[in-house]
Amino acid sequence: MASERQARLGDRIRVILAERLEKGLRDPRLGFVTITDVRVTGDLQHASVFYTVYGSDEERASSAEALKAATGMLRSEVGKHLNVRLTPSLEFIPDGIPENAGHIADLLREARERDAAVAGLATGATYAGESDPYVKPRELDDDEG
Repeated sequence: MASERQARLGDRIRVILAERLEKGLRDPRLGFVTITDVRVTGDLQHASVFYTVYGSDEERASSAEALKAATGMLRSEVGKHLNVRLTPSLEFIPDGIPENAGHIADLLREARERDAAVAGLATGATYAGESDPYVKPRELDDDEG
């Protein structure tokens, strides 16, 4: 039952933060940030906010600094919109999904290339011995008979 409440609170925080970031912060360092997930601890005191930033490594770093600087203001914004006794503390964590997706795409491309190389080798291949190396019982009976 507590996990359902955590999930509901996390979803609500994600929506509040996304709407606030869509309006924009006064910080010019903030890039195009997307809130991907919010996980709230069992005691509802801490929220880990996962986000991605569209852009270069420098834009990611400057957006991380901007979010860190705006954490207090964003927490008070969340507190205004939640009906909870204590507003959870916020921790912004860069989400590794885009990097992982790029790595997986590279692995899939490499696997396709290897499959194509193996298929190319198999087209001109012949059997090392006979085409059917298994002795069949009927053939054995014919030789004995």
